Amino acid sequence: MNPTPTSPTKPLAGAGLLAALAASLCCITPLLAIVGGLGGVATTFAWMEPLRPYLVALTVGVLGFAWYQQLRSRMPAADACGCDMPAKPVRMQSRGFLAAVTLLAGLLLTFPYYSAPFYSTTAPTPLLPTRTTPVLQTRSYRIGGMTCEACARHVEHDVQQLLGVRSVQVSYDQGTAQVRFDAAVTPAAQVEAAINGTGYTVLNPATH
Repeated sequence: MNPTPTSPTKPLAGAGLLAALAASLCCITPLLAIVGGLGGVATTFAWMEPLRPYLVALTVGVLGFAWYQQLRSRMPAADACGCDMPAKPVRMQSRGFLAAVTLLAGLLLTFPYYSAPFYSTTAPTPLLPTRTTPVLQTRSYRIGGMTCEACARHVEHDVQQLLGVRSVQVSYDQGTAQVRFDAAVTPAAQVEAAINGTGYTVLNPATH
C-alpha cells in the first residue's frame, strides 16, 4: 500500500495565524494594556502599523494556499487493490481545523473594526461640594503614536476616568483629542498626564 502524502495544512495554518496575530498586535495591545493596567505598553507594537497591510496580505495568501492544498488533498486515494477510497486526514490537518484557524485569523485581522465595545465609556460620578463653581475648559491635543481605532478608544477610556472630565473625542487618523473638563476638579496638567500615561504622547503640551 502506498502511503498517503502528508498534508501541509498544519504548518500553513500556523504560519497564517502567526501573520494575523502580528498584523493585529498594534491594535490588540492597547486593550491588553487596559485589562492589565499597564498603560505604557500600549505603544509597544506601534512600529508594526506600517507593516500591517503586508501582514494582512501574507495571512490571506498563506491561508488561501492552505485551503488549496486542503481541497486538493481531499481527492480520493487508491488502496492496495486499486480501489478509490477517501483520504482520512488527522485532526490537525482536517478541514474543520483549517476553518477554525481561518475564523480566528479573520477575527484578529478585523479587531480594529469591532474593538469599541471592549472599552468602557462610563465616566465616574464626581463627588463635589455643592458650592464648587465649575471652571469648564475645552482643549484640543495633538497625540503621537496612535495607529488604529483601538488606540483612540484606549485614550478615551483613560481620560474619561478623570473626575472632572465631561467629554472626550479622540480621532486616531487625525491624531487629535478634544477634551472638555472642569479645571476646578481636574487641572489641564492632569489631563495631559492621563494621555501620556496611556503610552501615547501629547505633542502640544500646555505651557505652565
